[in-house]
Amino acid sequence: MHAPVLIVLHQERSTPGRVGNVLRNLGFPLDVRRPRFGDPLPETMAGHAGAVIFGGPMSANDTEDFIRREIDWIKVPLKENKPYLGICLGAQMLAHLLGAKVGFHTEGHVEIGYYPIRPTEFGQKMCSPWPEHVYQWHREGFDLPAGGELVAEGDTFPVQAFRYGSGHALQFHPDVTHATMCRWTTRGHERMQLPGAKSRAEHFADRAVHDLAARAWLASFLDHWLNCGAACEAPVGMQKATEEA
Repeated sequence: MHAPVLIVLHQERSTPGRVGNVLRNLGFPLDVRRPRFGDPLPETMAGHAGAVIFGGPMSANDTEDFIRREIDWIKVPLKENKPYLGICLGAQMLAHLLGAKVGFHTEGHVEIGYYPIRPTEFGQKMCSPWPEHVYQWHREGFDLPAGGELVAEGDTFPVQAFRYGSGHALQFHPDVTHATMCRWTTRGHERMQLPGAKSRAEHFADRAVHDLAARAWLASFLDHWLNCGAACEAPVGMQKATEEA
């Protein structure tokens, strides 16, 4: 049996969604923890195959104790060359740890709905084919950290994915299921009035067009991610930067 994958969630009712479904189908148990509500994070990744920090309404710039602890904890999988995956907030946390700017769009634009994505040459080599559009739900974005390898680009928020050693960051949401989309577009309906956001009807119409490709890509990506580990070890300069962050 595979070692479990550590799953870090930020809301009481949050789930790992489609990412969790794919990992379970691959035979990886899930160790779900919610540090926001008092769950500890492991001091070593020796007992885990990898770690995923998911999204949430918080900001990587927040000063709450659990946010600072999670950001600092990301050093553990990076130093041990264990696969780390940050999705939306989790990606912004990795960028913040590495000294990159995390913040709002200069003109207040957001990405709420499906938007185009373009893999770089490096991203194409990592896994292929990529979906032409991915699902987004965010107001903040991040710059590419020093030493990071750009994996995918977008229009409104240029950095959509990067890799740093064994750490991978995705600004978009491959984890979202149909049920999640129903919940988010209902409870967060006011966000669809923000500049650049798509209407609720567009969310579901676009899902019918783009979801199959996104689902196939996720399986390919997670296979790459789980097998990264030591093969994606950060160069010495990158390791030093992580230790000093």
